[in-house]
Parts: sequence; C-alpha cells; structure tokens
Amino acid sequence: VQLQASGGGLVQAGGSLSLSCAASERRIATYSMGWFRQAPGKDREFVAAIKWSTGSTYYKDSVKGRFTISGDSARATVYLQMDNLRPEDTAVYYCASRNRLAGASSTLPTPETYDYWGQGTLVTVSS
Repeated sequence: VQLQASGGGLVQAGGSLSLSCAASERRIATYSMGWFRQAPGKDREFVAAIKWSTGSTYYKDSVKGRFTISGDSARATVYLQMDNLRPEDTAVYYCASRNRLAGASSTLPTPETYDYWGQGTLVTVSS
C-alpha cells in the first residue's frame, strides 16, 4: 500500500492550508488514518487521527480548534484542514494508515501502531 500526500506549501502565520492523502490500495481494510509531523531536529509527533468505524477524531492539544481531520473510508482518503497556522506548525507532515489491527483509540497517537506511511509534505509557516 502506498500513501500519497499532497498540499503542503508556504503560508504566512494566520493562513490556511489543506493536506490530502490517498491510499493506492483500497481493497485492504483500513481501520484508522492519521497525520503526524516532524520538525527539524525533533521527533515525529502525532497531529490528528480518524477512526473509520465510529468517525471519531482525535487531535494533539495544540492543534485543537485550528485543524480538522476528515476523510472518505471507501476511498481510503484522509484530509487535514489547517487554519490559523502558526510558525511552530512548520514541519514535514506525514499521513499514515492502520490496516492490520484496529487497535485501541488510546494508541492512535503512537507512530509504531501504523502500518503504512506517506512520503511527507512540507508545510512552512512564516511569521
């Protein structure tokens, strides 16, 4: 399964960007999809996730109210709408999918629980 992410770019603080991610293989069950990010010199961190069975969404505290994750489970596509962007949101954003096991919702922020990853798309927020 390959995940193709797109939509990154350069935006001024306070601006918006929308990311999208589509899976190449839709016949494999996908339980959840998520977005992570990695800033230079920092570890990869959880941003948001969506659980297809319930439609529940989960967010990193610092993006709540600014970012919105959505998607289409039938198309294995996930989106991340990012509003009111801040310079500290600058990072490479990665999408990921969980396919082998549904897993507990509490594990959604854990990168190791995801099976497939996109190539990353750079988001740069200038001050």
